[in-house]
Amino acid sequence: MKILTHRMTNLVMASAVTGILAVSLAACGKSADSTSSPEANTSLGNEIDDALITTRVKAALMTDLQLKSNDVKVETRKGEVLLSGFVENQSQLDEAMRMTRAVEGVKSIQNNVAIKGAATTVGKQVDDSIITGKVKAALMSDSSIQSRDIAVVTRNDEVQLSGFVSSQEQMDKAVSIASAVEGVYRVSNEMKIKK
Repeated sequence: MKILTHRMTNLVMASAVTGILAVSLAACGKSADSTSSPEANTSLGNEIDDALITTRVKAALMTDLQLKSNDVKVETRKGEVLLSGFVENQSQLDEAMRMTRAVEGVKSIQNNVAIKGAATTVGKQVDDSIITGKVKAALMSDSSIQSRDIAVVTRNDEVQLSGFVSSQEQMDKAVSIASAVEGVYRVSNEMKIKK
């Protein structure tokens, strides 16, 4: 009963977030820091649909108690869902894929989720969080990179970059910036160029 109550609470919270996100996107359009015009092949309707799909996938992943959904990043572009981050084992990865496939509006899934190696200590998790913050700050400081479209996850000093970027040059620059951050051992590039 306690597990069911926990799942229902997560589902209610996720539904509330979905509603708030949809209203915010409809009311505001793009974020205030966006200075470029929308790409010719996207529309506000597509962006809202993609945001709703992302939120629904995140909500579905939150309902699984075995899956640490904050370790899995979800991004969507034109119905294509990009999953990245880390899970504990293959069964969690399979479950994340199954749950994502079941979400309405998902046209395809690109799976860039990695299976974690050995368990990490609390101290190592803190170090990884600090590295993630440094990488995000470094990406944000470069105006040529649309850093809000790039997700950053760190595990044992390995940084995984994922998301949709506008060009190969932007992708290469993001990898270069992340690689230069102190404490980064390796950068895994899971980004895709927008279609």
